[in-house]
Amino acid sequence: MIKTTVKKKATVKKSEKTDKSFNTNLVYQVAVSQISNRRKSIAHTKNRGEVSGGGKKPWKQKGTGRARHGSIRSPLWVGGGVTFGPRNEKNYKKTISKNVRRKALLEILEEKKRNNDLIFVDKIEFLKTKEAVDFLKKNNCFGNICLVVLKNMDKNTILSFRNIPKINTIQAKDLNCLDVLTAKNIIMTEDCYEEVNNIFSKK
Repeated sequence: MIKTTVKKKATVKKSEKTDKSFNTNLVYQVAVSQISNRRKSIAHTKNRGEVSGGGKKPWKQKGTGRARHGSIRSPLWVGGGVTFGPRNEKNYKKTISKNVRRKALLEILEEKKRNNDLIFVDKIEFLKTKEAVDFLKKNNCFGNICLVVLKNMDKNTILSFRNIPKINTIQAKDLNCLDVLTAKNIIMTEDCYEEVNNIFSKK
C-alpha cells in the first residue's frame, strides 16, 4: 500500500498594521455636514395666499354653465399659487460634534502629508503679489487649488495672495475639513503645523 501524506497548511500570523488607514467614513460625514450648513435655500414659490389679486369671485356660483371658482389665484389658474413648490423655509443644517470635526481634520492633514500634498516652508511673509507668485512656482503649486495657512493674520501677506486665482489664505485656528479637502496643496510652516495639532488635538 502506498501511504499518502497530507501536508498541513502553515499558519501565518497576521502582522499588525503599522500604517494608519484613512477614515473615509468619518471625513465624509463631516464634509457633508459642512456642505449642508453652507447651503442656502434660494428656490421659493408663492402659494395661493401670497400671490396678489383674487379678492373677488370670478363669476357667480350657479347659472353660468361653467365650473365653480372662488378665486383666480387658485393653483388651477394661470398666475395662481403653486402647490407643493419649493420653499425657502427648509432647513438643511446638520450637527456634528466638535471632537468628530477635529478628528476628521487631523485625518485629512495626515493623508495630505502622506501624499506629499502638505508642503512645509520656512516662512510665509510677502509684500507684493510678484513675490507670492514666485514662491508658488518654486513649490510647484502655481495653477493648483492651494490653501495657504497662516499662523497669524498678516495683512500684507493676505493682500499679496488675494489676486492670484485658485489661492486662498486662512488662519490656523480657522482650519476646517471642507477647505482642506477642496485644496490640492496645503502650504504652512512647521510651527504652524504644530500649532494646528495643539489646537485640534484637544479632547
